[in-house]
Amino acid sequence: MKHESIKLQSLHHYVGGRRIEGQGGRFGDVYNPAHGAVTKRVPLASREEVGQAVALAAEAFPAWSATPAGRRVQVMYNFRDLIRLHMDELAELVSSEHGKTLDDAKGSITRGLEVVEFACGTPQLLKGEYSASVAAGVDSWSMRQPLGVCAGITPFNFPAMVPMWMFPLAIACGNTFVLKPSERDPSCPLRLAELMSEAGLPDNVLNVVNGDKEAVDTLLTDPRVQAISFVGSTPVGEYIYHQGTAHNKRVQALCGAKNHMVVMPDADMDQAADAVLGAAYGSAGERCMAVSVVVSVGDGPADRLIEMLEPRLESLNVGPYTDETAEMGPVVTPDAKAWIEGYIAKGVDEGAALVRDGRGIRIEGHEDGCFVGATVFDHVRTDMSIYRDEIFGPVLSIVRVDSYEEAVRIVSEHEFGNGTAIFTKDGDAARDFCDRVQIGMVGVNVPIPVPLAYHSFGGWKRSLFGDHAIHGPEGVRFYTKLKTVTSRWPSGIKDGAVFNFRQGGEH
Repeated sequence: MKHESIKLQSLHHYVGGRRIEGQGGRFGDVYNPAHGAVTKRVPLASREEVGQAVALAAEAFPAWSATPAGRRVQVMYNFRDLIRLHMDELAELVSSEHGKTLDDAKGSITRGLEVVEFACGTPQLLKGEYSASVAAGVDSWSMRQPLGVCAGITPFNFPAMVPMWMFPLAIACGNTFVLKPSERDPSCPLRLAELMSEAGLPDNVLNVVNGDKEAVDTLLTDPRVQAISFVGSTPVGEYIYHQGTAHNKRVQALCGAKNHMVVMPDADMDQAADAVLGAAYGSAGERCMAVSVVVSVGDGPADRLIEMLEPRLESLNVGPYTDETAEMGPVVTPDAKAWIEGYIAKGVDEGAALVRDGRGIRIEGHEDGCFVGATVFDHVRTDMSIYRDEIFGPVLSIVRVDSYEEAVRIVSEHEFGNGTAIFTKDGDAARDFCDRVQIGMVGVNVPIPVPLAYHSFGGWKRSLFGDHAIHGPEGVRFYTKLKTVTSRWPSGIKDGAVFNFRQGGEH
């Protein structure tokens, strides 16, 4: 990594309610993807630096967990207002480091904000259940209590939204939190932590440490960390799940995807074409809920869809986020661009029909930018790498099948089970698809079926490791532990000792 050629902005950690310079001596490159140039360097925390952040979070836990829930969520109300106030600033940070358009960045922040608003209602979900007189003079009730120090490891593709899917809910439940954001675009998560302090969060309740595998492994093995939330690729998520659980931690690891959109012969093709355009190419395909496979039931839908996509793709404006008319920005780094273009070459080598090639796109004034244009393959087989693997870029594969049953089968048999959709006017087919398909999140005439904040987000199979989905009621259950109390107070009634589970109904 060379930083001598241009003046680079140096980033920091955020620990104890203030900015902390990195002391580990190692740094990572942060690109402006529109220019393909390194503009910042981010410190990569050492084991000792991560351990210090965890220690401070552990020290803060007793007082924070004892803070009344109403006071905890007041911080979240204040944080919500500050996000709205600083929306343009946060979107600029996201777009300048990730590359997505400003509208896309603001949309992702808004989806994160919805979870902050959900976190404002956690006192309702922390209420337990009460049963009076379960036996003579005996009452029983349950309560949900925080775990302690929780940690979040978040991906580059949503540097605002995914952290906000984690730490607001964990903190509202009474935990303290250590966030390890992606080192590719860390500025927005650092700014969010500053806004949490401004919202009234006590020092050390939320700490942010930048880092790589050394930081991750420290969080996975530190006995003071009780739970790990992760969003990212399947190989890394599987490693985090096995390492974390081996060290007696709760782990929720949301991982890779290959989302299929089934298009039936009776589908509204205008609606389907618009859906594919946004779902396959929004955020340059760098999202785990992107539609990367269209399954056409019969040849008719595929032929019609390609015909309708052509003019839409021809007019799709690819450009830097500073261009207000841009509809799709660059991918995150030169390495990501090379990875995606490598898969396009594989698709050609494997015999798929390249309908539209996104390689070689050049934007005036941004000739070194990390741009990949919208790409379409037709006649893709399920044994091809472009079908099997998560490419994480603007590459769409069209698979043609003969029947609805075959469509259900191939969607269900893929190793990933994150999201899927069916486009049809047939209510029976839609209902059957929702019931039988082996996927965690399903859309009916909705291409990206991301649940709202008061439901929970999570896939099946190798798209999710762990027993809990993220945010919503599942998120509250993940960040709390159940305690049940059985209570009896002296009443003056003498009924003798109880030696079994049946006598008197007592345990």
